[in-house]
Amino acid sequence: MVKEEFYFDSRDGESRLHAVRYRPDDGGRIRGVLQVVHGMAEYVERYEEFARFLVEKGFVVTGEDHLGHGKSVGEKGKYGYFCEQDPATVLVRDVHRLKKLTEEKYPDVPYIIMGHSMGSFITRNYLCRYGSGVSAAIIMGTGMQSRGTLKMAKAAAEVQKRLQGSRHTSRLIDKLAFGSYGKAIPNPRTPFDWLSRDEERVDRYIADPLCGFTFTVNGFGALFELVSRLHDPGNLAAIPKMLPVFLVSGDADPVGGYGKGVQRAYDSLVAAGLVNIKLKMYQGGRHELLNETNRQEVMEDIFDWIRSTVLK
Repeated sequence: MVKEEFYFDSRDGESRLHAVRYRPDDGGRIRGVLQVVHGMAEYVERYEEFARFLVEKGFVVTGEDHLGHGKSVGEKGKYGYFCEQDPATVLVRDVHRLKKLTEEKYPDVPYIIMGHSMGSFITRNYLCRYGSGVSAAIIMGTGMQSRGTLKMAKAAAEVQKRLQGSRHTSRLIDKLAFGSYGKAIPNPRTPFDWLSRDEERVDRYIADPLCGFTFTVNGFGALFELVSRLHDPGNLAAIPKMLPVFLVSGDADPVGGYGKGVQRAYDSLVAAGLVNIKLKMYQGGRHELLNETNRQEVMEDIFDWIRSTVLK
């Protein structure tokens, strides 16, 4: 496997984004491209194990560190801060810019987009805007918070923004949003046990300086806006009806409301008219399926779905 790192311009008009591309090193035929849209408070290189799995099957895997994440945080940047003007839209457009750059190198193969957690909300918004340009989508670790919850969350972010500024690191909103995530786990070992049943992977996350940071008010505001836009039937109506979509989640994932929010997300896509859509829930699975104890099963299931829907 060959790993290539590069940078490209963000749609915020001032930042450079770090990106990575994994490709086979044997010069053989490329069967497809999969673009990873990573989650909150992490970065794209955490998906290297999954990338290697797909590269061995003839795929190119790519992805970028979002604004405020990973190696995209420059000297003047801040972890958990995106940009001042419409960050929710900028995040989606940054994903699309990498997609266009990648297509230039691999123009005639299927193109699949996969978003995890916050990246799943970015990806679902992406499908509303650019869905006609991809072959399939994988939505991982997603959810569907209620309109009322989102309204209160956005109001709290707006109050903090006025009082302390958009770059303020909001431990208050972080506690309100995620403070209860470990409560369903008996005798939790760490505050991040809700990520995975694999203790070594949880410890690796905690020890990683590029993971687990607290979002700014700006970051939370963008996250809440991304989810809010997915409640608009007019936005969802723009997703191509025949687009293959695969939702995967653990039924012990608090982000997905222990399955209930994932089901609501699935139902919203069905209501929008999508007909080639599948949902799989993993019993006992927590938030990061690709770092779970059964991650090999998850990777195989994803590839089997790709093979049956895209490569057939």
